Amino acid sequence: MLADLGERSGDIALQCSETAGFLSELNLRIQQDSARLSDLQANMNTLATSQNESVAAAQELSLTARRAGRIIADGHEVVTLSLGEVAGLVEHVTGLEGHLRQFLSVIEAVGDISDELGAIARQTRLLGINAAIEAARGGEATQGFAVVADEIRRLAGQAGESAASVGDKLGQLDRDARRLIGGVEANIVRGRDVGTHIDRLRLSMAEIASLVTQFAERSDAIVTCTDEADGDVAALRQGLALFSQSASESATRVEVARGQLEGLEGMANAMLDTAAHGPQRTRNSRYIALAEEGADEVMAVIHRGIADNQLSLADLFDTDYRRIEGSDPAQYQTRFTAFADTLLRPTLDRRTGEDSAIVGCCLIDMNGYLPTHISARSQPQRPGDPRWNMEHARNRQMFMDSQTRRALDGEGDFFLFTYRQDLGEGRYRALRSVFVPLVFEGRRWGLYEVGYLI
Repeated sequence: MLADLGERSGDIALQCSETAGFLSELNLRIQQDSARLSDLQANMNTLATSQNESVAAAQELSLTARRAGRIIADGHEVVTLSLGEVAGLVEHVTGLEGHLRQFLSVIEAVGDISDELGAIARQTRLLGINAAIEAARGGEATQGFAVVADEIRRLAGQAGESAASVGDKLGQLDRDARRLIGGVEANIVRGRDVGTHIDRLRLSMAEIASLVTQFAERSDAIVTCTDEADGDVAALRQGLALFSQSASESATRVEVARGQLEGLEGMANAMLDTAAHGPQRTRNSRYIALAEEGADEVMAVIHRGIADNQLSLADLFDTDYRRIEGSDPAQYQTRFTAFADTLLRPTLDRRTGEDSAIVGCCLIDMNGYLPTHISARSQPQRPGDPRWNMEHARNRQMFMDSQTRRALDGEGDFFLFTYRQDLGEGRYRALRSVFVPLVFEGRRWGLYEVGYLI
């Protein structure tokens, strides 16, 4: 009955260990989720700040749109008036062409009159010459008529000179007028082009005014959306805060439950260990015997090493753990490590192969340091792969759990406990282990462990 009670207690301890491991993993995930939630809350705070800035910017944008609308409206009115005046000026310039052409017609008429005056002057001069000839024929009786003929010739010459001068000036005036008319015609063409541009400008101004109106409407819509988004962000922040609080409370409850399970696991392990020390034989008896035999062999090898000066007692108890650079998880070396790898690992490999249920045999010092392990668990680490390293390069690492600590600190010839083997990243495996104390020169070095699955 005692043996059966012990086995049942061991099963309870195993279940407690598995459940506690599950709760530890759950708690780790909750903590990781809480960390991510904290990051999310920080991002939400940043988003809230940005959202507030967006609200302010949207409101400012709306005000700017309204101001722009007013400015465009006023500018549109002024531009419309200005364009109207420019259009009137262009129309006025265009109308000058008719007046200038009338002026050119007058110049041509005056030129015709000047030509006629020149012709009259030439005829008068001929008349004066004829009168002078006739006066000379008449002698003294016609002397007075000769004087008149001379005066007629003089006046005819002045009239001819005046007509020629007038003709020259009218010719210059005609040329100037024609050049002016040519410039006016070019300006008229430009004026017509300006009129086309003015019409396009009017259309552009109308389109700009329409766009500003649409911009104002969109700005108002943006303000509405940002106000609604601001409310949603505030609600989301509040929800995240409540969820974070709930996650923290859940993590606390899980940790409390895990502690209670570990307490129950400890009590069940105590019953298992007590039953294992009874006279009855159980399914654990074989592994207890194998553990005691393995511990005796390990101590014998170490004693021979000390006797042969291969190892000193100081080297054996060296706790100057020197970290191996680049190792992940961290590995350490002491002055005992090389001796353990060379002379003890073969023993651990052979002892592990004695039963298919045995997971592994190893040594643990008082601080949880494993100087060596079986070859399958002592492989070179893979850079950048801590998950693989945790499972396959367990040598030279440090491991400590409540059951190992209890065995290290306890008094007895052996200890039979169920515990969780740490596989890294929150992964555990429930094992049953026999721990046998290793003592040298009356001083406890640590434990010899045989872990097995039942």
